[in-house]
Amino acid sequence: WVLTPNISSENTPYYESGAKITYGTNDGKFTATALYLNGWQRMTRQNGNSQPAGGLQLTWKPSPQITVNYSNYLGTEGADSVRVQRFYHNVYGIFQLTNKFGVTLGFDYGTQKKAKGSDDNNEVLSPIAIAQYRINPKFAVAGRVEYYEDRNGVFISTGTPNGFKTTGYSLNLDYAPISNAVLRLEGKVYDSKDKIFTRDLSTVTHNAALTASIAVSF
Repeated sequence: WVLTPNISSENTPYYESGAKITYGTNDGKFTATALYLNGWQRMTRQNGNSQPAGGLQLTWKPSPQITVNYSNYLGTEGADSVRVQRFYHNVYGIFQLTNKFGVTLGFDYGTQKKAKGSDDNNEVLSPIAIAQYRINPKFAVAGRVEYYEDRNGVFISTGTPNGFKTTGYSLNLDYAPISNAVLRLEGKVYDSKDKIFTRDLSTVTHNAALTASIAVSF
């Protein structure tokens, strides 16, 4: 539905290594997967860290128009002498309300201990909403609103008083001239609490981008 990744997608693993076991119902409506992992986006175990990581994914598809997914990750970061626990959750739902209109809603929430043995956590959270309307077989538009808060720099360190607190807005236009090709255009704006973006050698609170792509399938 959108061309560029969400902020939360950019700050969660693109890959994992380890082992998994999956169970699915015969009707295909429910799937559960348990994962044994080497760490947060790691092909091999982190040097000095003897603890494995793990995760769980639950997917429910009550109908062809609805998908609900919950995933989590539990592991540690750092060598054993200083390692801290990280616990991350992601939940989203895709709802195709009509043949032309659909909505995706998601929420990410993560905690990481401030120090080994500490009861205090640093927190990360990110809600997101995307809506798409298909005008006709050739044209579709989509809008996205997202927010990402990482005050203490668990994933995004800014060195500013409020950390990373950013709201994003984007608008997409898709044009499919033929059945196997799509031209996509997206305008996106970020609005941050602090001056974390650079423009003309100065720091600013806003950032804008225009992105286009052409995709062809064979």
